[in-house]
Amino acid sequence: MALNEIGYRSVGIRLDSGDLAYLSNKVRDSFRKIAKKFDADWFVKLTIVASNDIDEDTIHSLNQQGHSINSFGIGTHLVTCKKQPALGCVYKLVEVNDQPRIKLSEDVGKVTMPGRKNIYRLYGSDGNALVDLMQRLEEEEPVVGQRVLCRHPFLESKRAYVSPAKVEPLYKIFWKDGKLCQPLPSLLDIRRTAQESLKHIRQDHRRALNPTPYKVSVTDKLYGFMHDLWLASAPIGELS
Repeated sequence: MALNEIGYRSVGIRLDSGDLAYLSNKVRDSFRKIAKKFDADWFVKLTIVASNDIDEDTIHSLNQQGHSINSFGIGTHLVTCKKQPALGCVYKLVEVNDQPRIKLSEDVGKVTMPGRKNIYRLYGSDGNALVDLMQRLEEEEPVVGQRVLCRHPFLESKRAYVSPAKVEPLYKIFWKDGKLCQPLPSLLDIRRTAQESLKHIRQDHRRALNPTPYKVSVTDKLYGFMHDLWLASAPIGELS
């Protein structure tokens, strides 16, 4: 407060050790008392920054406990991901000269879905996303209010009809034939889009512990086409 009287207004404090949830609440309570005592409303809004080897598990725990932290200082765990130190990315060929191609594997998770495709997000009447639906390029897009059969790509019995209240195209082309088709979004635009998408994903999909898997399905036509090509491409054994 003395510094404030000579023109140096405080910005906030940093907590770097101890029980961060408890200490942040105690500090915020002290800010309120000081603000009231000295008639300085701005003091209540001082920023509390927490650090000390913070990762996503720490933040989830703090949110469950309840805290008064405004900002997290994340260093080590931002640049070194201990849970997944390497990110494996692979491009899979799905079409050659307009001919769909499929990769076969004994591991079903590595079998690819052949041909060019579109993908749509189907929403329920409550505004939450129900399923992402992949379909062949020549298929007509899903229509609001008309039910569509959504199938698991590999498990024949897992299927459901969905009557979407909203249909959102997810596939956007930014680069084609060596040329940029539309302006690339900025990092802030990408961040806003991701945050807006998360608002429409159910809480049980977003929870940190044992989340419900979000469904990605295929249309009946894509399912049939994929499995027909799979059988046609798979070698037939011979016993003697």
